[in-house]
Amino acid sequence: MKKDNSKPGIQNRNSFRVISLGFLGMILAGALLLMLPISSHDGSVTPFADTLFTSISASCVTGLVVRDTATHWSLFGQIIILLLIQIGGMGVITIGLTVARLSGKKIGLWFRGMMQDSISAPQVGGILQLTTFILKTTAIIELTGALLLYPVFARDFGAVKGIWYAVFHAVSAFCNAGFDLMGVREPFSSLTSYGSHIYVNIVVILLIVMGGIGFLTWDDLLQNKHHFKKYRLQSKVVLVTSGILILVPAVFFFFLEYADQPMQERVLHSFFQSVTARTAGFNTADLSQMHEPGVMLMTVLMLIGGCSGSTAGGMKTSTIAVLFLAALSVFRRRNDVECFKRRIPTDIIRTAGAILFMYLVLFLTTGIAISEIESLPLIPCLFETGSALGTAGLTVGITTSLSMPSHIILMILMFAGRVGGLTLIYAAFSSGNDTAKLPQEKITVG
Repeated sequence: MKKDNSKPGIQNRNSFRVISLGFLGMILAGALLLMLPISSHDGSVTPFADTLFTSISASCVTGLVVRDTATHWSLFGQIIILLLIQIGGMGVITIGLTVARLSGKKIGLWFRGMMQDSISAPQVGGILQLTTFILKTTAIIELTGALLLYPVFARDFGAVKGIWYAVFHAVSAFCNAGFDLMGVREPFSSLTSYGSHIYVNIVVILLIVMGGIGFLTWDDLLQNKHHFKKYRLQSKVVLVTSGILILVPAVFFFFLEYADQPMQERVLHSFFQSVTARTAGFNTADLSQMHEPGVMLMTVLMLIGGCSGSTAGGMKTSTIAVLFLAALSVFRRRNDVECFKRRIPTDIIRTAGAILFMYLVLFLTTGIAISEIESLPLIPCLFETGSALGTAGLTVGITTSLSMPSHIILMILMFAGRVGGLTLIYAAFSSGNDTAKLPQEKITVG
């Protein structure tokens, strides 16, 4: 009996290790390729520290940069960055499984289980079909996004260059990466030049949301269409929580952050900042001009992030939803945590609590550390660490001025945020088996 229980733990631990090592290998390869003279605009060799930071940020679909993407990197360097974004957004294991299938290799149960862990699929069965669905969905949405953006970029940058700009920003938006090529207008300006452009705002917002709700939710939507009652509990929680996390912050920004702006820009900025904060990384307004309450709200949104099994990072919307429901059950003095007439297992609640605790500890300790290292106010440093850990890529303008120790902290946070803190812990430590139950005793909390 004991032997049987240990097998799944070992298998899962090995798959978590492969996932972590896969990302590390991709990051290192990207950093070395970006060091090549052909990767920089002026043909010089970019220092390894900068290429490593860029590679981690792209692979972990974050968007924090120390070199402006448009002006420092050549077309070759930008292609490398885009490939890292695409692979990082879809997942290293997804790409690996696709290559294995195309080469005619037989996909064993272990590889399927690893794919299940990678995309948080509910079961191993049908995992190959789900992988095909992920590839097709990604290609269709990104291609559609590029076609929609092309008219605007062709007008602004020319017919040929407009193609590259449309493809780059469509992929970056869907993968929630936040990398942009608008530095040709002003370095590190993101999409601020399109802050009042309704069409570009809507297209980018839709791409971000589509990438952030998760492939499993998309599968549910396409199968059950408008029949909400037929959706899996996961999809119901994702859609409702995502809607709330878009609408409520947008109302806050509308009334308290952008109240002095013209109505059109006020509405666009409010909704765009609400959507992009949850790991997308683009911005259409100068974040350094935001008030402290707005900065802190965006920091919270960055930590929450997108949805499980998506291109987004963060703690995930389902984690926050489970913790909210757990708190609600305590307030109502109920033994079970319920949602849409279903009970949520205790182990899921424990995992959600562990994730929240881990994110808060990393977020606060690293923010304080950077504040002390750089002698900067705490709030912008917390914004920076929240952005890195949530793989959001937003900044109030301090990224490029930080020292190497702070950059190392941000790189570690980006990697942990994309791969997942629990994945790293599971990869490092063996799973424990409860051989006997100890006596139970209550302690007072609250």
